[in-house]
Amino acid sequence: MDQVKIAVIGGSGIYNLEGVTVLNKIKLTTPFGVPSEEISILKIGEKHVAFLPRHGRGHTLLPSEIPQRANIWALKYLGVRFIIGVSAVGSLKEGIAPCDFIIPSQIIDRTRHRPQSFFGDGIAGHVSLAEPFCGYLSSVLYNTIKDEGHRVHKNEVYLCMEGPLFSTRAESKLYKSWGAGVIGMTAVPEVMLAREAEISYALVAMSTDFDSWNEDQKAVTAGMVLENMKQNTADVKKYLPKMIDRIDEEREVPAHSAASDAIVTDPDFFPLEIRRRLEIFYSKYWTRI
Repeated sequence: MDQVKIAVIGGSGIYNLEGVTVLNKIKLTTPFGVPSEEISILKIGEKHVAFLPRHGRGHTLLPSEIPQRANIWALKYLGVRFIIGVSAVGSLKEGIAPCDFIIPSQIIDRTRHRPQSFFGDGIAGHVSLAEPFCGYLSSVLYNTIKDEGHRVHKNEVYLCMEGPLFSTRAESKLYKSWGAGVIGMTAVPEVMLAREAEISYALVAMSTDFDSWNEDQKAVTAGMVLENMKQNTADVKKYLPKMIDRIDEEREVPAHSAASDAIVTDPDFFPLEIRRRLEIFYSKYWTRI
């Protein structure tokens, strides 16, 4: 099987990509269960791209139900080096309007019930998340969207909440006071797991509403989100082929060696089963420990 070096994880409203050549559809079972959906291998321009709808086709998975570890493990298995995540968000700033796009550079985690690491169960590791999003890939996404004339923001903070309920007004005002620019429900633990898997990850966040901090606006509802999501979906699907074309698949970035010194467990104590499920990520380091 040929390796695929670029993947797109589609968020709300992005369950398929039209106008591309479908080369294959792959069903995988991973050590962490079954991914959200079968993975489509697409030809977009001259590149082969893996496409995975985060919520499953038909949007059947709540944010906390997404099998994030299975998703990232499966993409690593396919050889993916760069992931473009696409996600709907609410705005926490006056200057970020509905239908604006945002390329975040930082994240605040307010989730509570999600496995966030591949480590554990006998192998301990600690990967730095100081810069959670890949600077190189984020620049590619930002510059492509900007060149298309779409309003786009960078260097913003994405606050990830548990969901599925939207924020109370008090919570929304609190998050705004922290300096967060947007709020969503899916970037955690996706961004953490991609970093542990040594995959470059960047996010196109698409604003659908002003959350509930803005008392001059109606409180956010699913209907409001869906209406703006339709426009966002149409726009991002137009831009994705151009983003993908600009990615240098062979480029080395810090994410590709993020776990080089992360494992602290003595290899003599590695449980065989856990070693086997993590070797796809870290076997190159076993002899160096």
